[in-house]
Amino acid sequence: MARAPSQAPAAKTAKAELASADIAPFPLPLATPPMEAHTADELPPDDGAWLYEPKWDGFRCLAFKAGEAVDLRAKSGKPLGRYFPEVVALLREVQAERFVIDGELVVEIDGRIAFDALQMRLHPAESRIRKLAGETPARFIAFDMLVAPDGRTLLDEPLSERRRALEAFMAGAALPKRLVLSPQTRDRAKAEGWLGASGEGPTDGVVAKRRDGPYEPGERAMVKVKRARTADCVVGGFRYQSKSRLVGSLLLGLYDDEGKLNHVGFTATISDAERPALTKRLDALRAPPGFTGKTPGGPSRWSTERSGEWKPLRPELVVEVRFDQVTARRFRHGTKLVRWRPDKAPRQCTFEQIAPPRAAVLLDG
Repeated sequence: MARAPSQAPAAKTAKAELASADIAPFPLPLATPPMEAHTADELPPDDGAWLYEPKWDGFRCLAFKAGEAVDLRAKSGKPLGRYFPEVVALLREVQAERFVIDGELVVEIDGRIAFDALQMRLHPAESRIRKLAGETPARFIAFDMLVAPDGRTLLDEPLSERRRALEAFMAGAALPKRLVLSPQTRDRAKAEGWLGASGEGPTDGVVAKRRDGPYEPGERAMVKVKRARTADCVVGGFRYQSKSRLVGSLLLGLYDDEGKLNHVGFTATISDAERPALTKRLDALRAPPGFTGKTPGGPSRWSTERSGEWKPLRPELVVEVRFDQVTARRFRHGTKLVRWRPDKAPRQCTFEQIAPPRAAVLLDG
């Protein structure tokens, strides 16, 4: 459940918009923040106290409706309606007069969640947004209900009751591939299956929520576990540490269908003890061009203290890294080095490993 770009101070802005908006009052303030989750390495125990849901790689969104008025709010509190007019229109057509639901905006292309396509919506030109809304319409995946259609505020109700209200609502409102109900289970084994032991599961992870827990806006009252995804990458270059001749980070590459090696990210999880020997090993392999497709730019926002200059290597070394998310065929964040793979041929390191998860397995409704 990725964040839409944060634009602080979101809460103050949302409150100001609510105060000045000449629309029907919504059943909750637009500044209401969604309940959040803290990260864990494993799911909570299967003791009957938890409900498990897939974690989607989209924009977290609270959807408000009051009569003809519909508003979509990002996790940051900023309005999203102008970027997703097709979702606003969809919710406006729902028969219920008022509600507030928590969910995720996603775009699916060829059966896969496409975060890149979602980001393309954040465009200043309305004509461009309308075009994309028609070509790749977003869907809203609902997973919680804060205000029921009868006007009841459900924040203090246990999740089990909120889920029943949401299911009753969705029984009449759901539309295939447009407005869908997120799966949920009490079976921890099934949730483990969603995580995908091989890293090829259909979701971005799993969120665990207490069955008897209330909805706590802004609080990290849930538990999220991300899928453990790994990829074998070619070390196409490296950067020295700032003001040092020891390696600071390895630059990672994957081969595309044309046989070109493209830069896809980096890993800097190298222990101080191994830096001297690794630096000698890398220096012996220095040779241009390193990458034959997309090449590294200057220092990234994660490595501002390292040198922007990078050294190309012969594409002979392969390393396995752990990553969480991918955007525009690049690792969205830094990766963790798992192990060296001398048994792996560099040409086996292709983009197929980091293809986005398929959504249709769980969202075929």
